[in-house]
Amino acid sequence: MLTRLLLLGSKRYTSLLPLLASGSVAPIQNILLSANSLSKAGLPTLLSQQQQRHKMASTEESNVPAPAPEAEKPVAEQPAAAPPAKEKKEKAPKEKKEKPKKEPKQDQADGKKSGGGAAGDAKGGLGLKNSKKDNFGEWYSELVVASELISYYDVSGCYILRPWAYAMWEVVQGWFDKRIKQLGVQNSYFPLFITEDVLNTEKDHVEGFAPEVAWVTKYGNSTMDKPIAIRPTSETVMYPYFAQWIRSHRDLPLRLNQWTNVVRWEFKYPTPFIRSREFLWQEGHTAFATQEEAEKEVLDILELYRGVYEDVLAVPVTKGRKSKKEQFAGAFYTTTVEAYIPETGRGIQGATSHCLGQNFSKMFSIQFEDDDRQKQHVWQNSWGLTTRSLGVMIMTHADDKGLVLPPRVAPKQVVIIPIPKANTPPEMVQAMMDKVSEFTAALEGAGVRVVTDTRANYTPGWKYNHWELRGLPLRMELGPKDMDNKAVVLARRDTGAKESVSWDDVVARVPALLETIQADMFAAAHARTADCTEVCHSFEQFMTALSNKHMALTPWADEEEIEEEVKKKSTTPDAMGAKTLCLPFEAPPLPEGTKCFYSGKPAKNWALWGRSY
Repeated sequence: MLTRLLLLGSKRYTSLLPLLASGSVAPIQNILLSANSLSKAGLPTLLSQQQQRHKMASTEESNVPAPAPEAEKPVAEQPAAAPPAKEKKEKAPKEKKEKPKKEPKQDQADGKKSGGGAAGDAKGGLGLKNSKKDNFGEWYSELVVASELISYYDVSGCYILRPWAYAMWEVVQGWFDKRIKQLGVQNSYFPLFITEDVLNTEKDHVEGFAPEVAWVTKYGNSTMDKPIAIRPTSETVMYPYFAQWIRSHRDLPLRLNQWTNVVRWEFKYPTPFIRSREFLWQEGHTAFATQEEAEKEVLDILELYRGVYEDVLAVPVTKGRKSKKEQFAGAFYTTTVEAYIPETGRGIQGATSHCLGQNFSKMFSIQFEDDDRQKQHVWQNSWGLTTRSLGVMIMTHADDKGLVLPPRVAPKQVVIIPIPKANTPPEMVQAMMDKVSEFTAALEGAGVRVVTDTRANYTPGWKYNHWELRGLPLRMELGPKDMDNKAVVLARRDTGAKESVSWDDVVARVPALLETIQADMFAAAHARTADCTEVCHSFEQFMTALSNKHMALTPWADEEEIEEEVKKKSTTPDAMGAKTLCLPFEAPPLPEGTKCFYSGKPAKNWALWGRSY
């Protein structure tokens, strides 16, 4: 390839000599610059893509921090350095569609244009090079880019959410936002910046976030008199104004939510969606007159979080309460939904709902006058769900072909692909396209999210692989034989099963099949995780469970010292130590006299332990 480029450049330079003499073209140094740009768009670009894959590698199985990924930027800039039109014409024969074996090259070009989107293996084909079972970290890192969910940014730990990913977040937003509004919660927005004095108001709270707080110390070339923090969370931003707005019991409850971004300058290894320095979330902040009202809301919100994961994302979760050591800094107590990834043997916190008690209201003087004209401090909650939820869903369902999206969260639920043959008469092709339009309108009228793929420059096989990589739940095929039989073929992404459906039944069958897929995906995920919990009554059993990449359910004395000691003692050269994921709400009875699995002291509760993200 390089030799061909050099020969081509030499011929062009020779042909330009008469023009240079006449002054009809740009100076020779500009021509050399143009050749250099061509070089930058060729071999070095391919090298940077390989480097990018290494930089994207997750470090779940390693203690070595992943280097900051910077390969995405050159790929995104590639169109600006594209070869001139003449050179494109000379390369055109490589993309003849009548030769199906050339399809990977077409995809490689498409991947370049999209900044790493539909790219596949090293040969440029669709699909993934890494295996979920054999190399989970590399597989995940490759998948989120190849399926066009994210692009890497030139600030380490920050990622660009591409439209396919953001559309999923909008589905989650819409589902959750509708339901919190039914509870009486209102949306609002508070500033991104926090003064140092306000951030330090609640000592325990700020100490919990201090290592992750990013500070603005300069504007232009000037140093600021006082640094300003970028919010890691908004308790200290909002509560001074709660104190202004709440005067009487008639001002309660105050229930606010905001959809926003936060910055936490993580020192741990960044992983797209799972752990990043900037992420999107919702954070709810509420105030009540009584403890009973506050605690009821904590569980109401936790149930909605369960619904996001299980009903929308088809991911099974465990509801429970965090240990004192793991609870939110400054909270009275924290409740959580915990997910689990069997392939890595790690738990992952899905979302949390905190009862803050009266701690913050005392710090910020948030008081109300009760019916007896006595001053009382309010009871407060805060609760949050982030784009991490998408990462958990991806890890749970995706396979070696790409994403596998539950229908309820999929931006598009059905792709309709007409498959005319080369010898199909034009009138038959037109009739096929008309039928595609008819099905699209009818399905959209039934509430189904539809996309059609009528691109003539890609073969049906390429299209199938493309939409499989992006995880679309259902594919509808319509070919000449289907036109003759007045039927379509429906193919499921989750199982690969196909069925023929008559035209008259399509509008009824597709929504029903999507619901079946949703239920089947949850059932399959639940079955995979159901066997990943072992009941352990000794530390030896506990370590065996961890070695099996399982969670351990143990009787526990509920002491922070024990939790810290277990974490240290369960650390191995190859894996981090285990911690409590939660104290599950649903647990076996705890007979009187049951001993703690580690200390031998009387057990107070059951604890679910595991290694975690």
